Amino acid sequence: MKFKYLRSRHILALLFLNPLFITTGTFAQGNKTYPASKFPDRVILGFKGNPSVSQAVNWRTDSTVTEAIAAIHEADPSPDFQSKAKVTKALSQPTVLDGKTVLYHEANFTDLKPATQYMYRVGNGTQWSEWFHFTTASDKHEPVSFLYFGDAQNDLRSLWSRTIRGAYSTLPKANLMIHAGDLINRSNSDYEWGEWFEAGGWVNGMIPSLSTPGNHEYYYDKNDKGYLSMHWRPQFALPENGPDGLAESAYYIDYQGVRFIALNSQAALLDSSILDKQAAWFEKVVSDKPNRWTVVIHHHPIYSTKNGRDNDEWRIKMEPLYKKHNVDIVLQGHDHTYGRGINMPLGQSRKKPDGPIYVVSVSGPKMYDIGLQNWMDRAASNTQLYQVVTVDDNKLAFKAYTVNGDLYDSFDLLKDKKGQNTLVELSNSLKMQERLELPERYQKSFKEEELKEYNQRFQEYKKRKGLK
Repeated sequence: MKFKYLRSRHILALLFLNPLFITTGTFAQGNKTYPASKFPDRVILGFKGNPSVSQAVNWRTDSTVTEAIAAIHEADPSPDFQSKAKVTKALSQPTVLDGKTVLYHEANFTDLKPATQYMYRVGNGTQWSEWFHFTTASDKHEPVSFLYFGDAQNDLRSLWSRTIRGAYSTLPKANLMIHAGDLINRSNSDYEWGEWFEAGGWVNGMIPSLSTPGNHEYYYDKNDKGYLSMHWRPQFALPENGPDGLAESAYYIDYQGVRFIALNSQAALLDSSILDKQAAWFEKVVSDKPNRWTVVIHHHPIYSTKNGRDNDEWRIKMEPLYKKHNVDIVLQGHDHTYGRGINMPLGQSRKKPDGPIYVVSVSGPKMYDIGLQNWMDRAASNTQLYQVVTVDDNKLAFKAYTVNGDLYDSFDLLKDKKGQNTLVELSNSLKMQERLELPERYQKSFKEEELKEYNQRFQEYKKRKGLK
């Protein structure tokens, strides 16, 4: 069963996302193409198992590479280690796009030491990548720091690159990077995926990524049936412990005292049976709580930051589970603005949240107008951001930065011995005022009554926040 409002897809989705119409690297004149070769490219770290004793890596070559391998060694300041590196054979998967076959290769390094720095390279024995470094997770509850990105989606090489590079500059020792869907705009467009990988560059080979798909990672056939991008599973190494039929798009991983749970909201909104299946799986996963903290990642917001984009089926099913099982924070995308807050009545103290902190963010340049709803404690319009999150046993520290490197939002969650959270609001002391003006294109396109309605919401929001 499909939800009613998703039965009719717009023409552009059918035209541009259907594989019958895919044009790899030649969609628009002037786009850079990314042909595969014998040399490895699109190198990206991920996970297939316990992150304290294993590390997976994925990369791409052309179809002439008959044997793909990866070499690994404990990090050594001397260059004399190369002959001693352990070689692991990769699994290779051919993928046909526009009648051309490329190969994606995946190697999973196992039997590693916890909390240990390693170096690795990938190739075919002759053509090699550079040597990359990574560090395995600890097998104990230790502080975890990660980067979180909302939608990248558009102008990836030109404008999203500054986001991921700025994020890395802010937190070069991040344990993880989290992408909350809509990494690209057209699900099967190879040049867009090429731009995404070029923007991240060697950072992808140093810091593992956890990604969840958004609506732009899906394409549709002539019967309006949605499919996950043909690039997704071949090019990402992600856990396969999710519900049946959602391998590598819904999954969980435990990392140094934090359970990260990624959900596929797009598949759930396309089919109510998948929503039910995913909710049942989620409740089973979250009922077993070996960790102090639970972080949930998905694309569609429980509470939207834009008027008219209410994902009520998703919220009605999932929010009660988040509250029941004490989810700490939910990281989301989709709405191309920034909003952070809690679902609590106005006037009620927010120091003791009765549910998770909800965050919606955008890392790319595509911008929407913002709704300024009552659940928001901090908002931003027309602003590219990245988020830095650090979690230890008793505190989750959240900071959102603009791509300029300016601190835009900040709060702490303090967890007591009983697991109860206290919110410490830090944004009120920030020098940077909230950026709430309409993007220029909306100022030009909005009708007079729409501008009047937005300005009224703007004034009501400022009054509630005590802003002048």
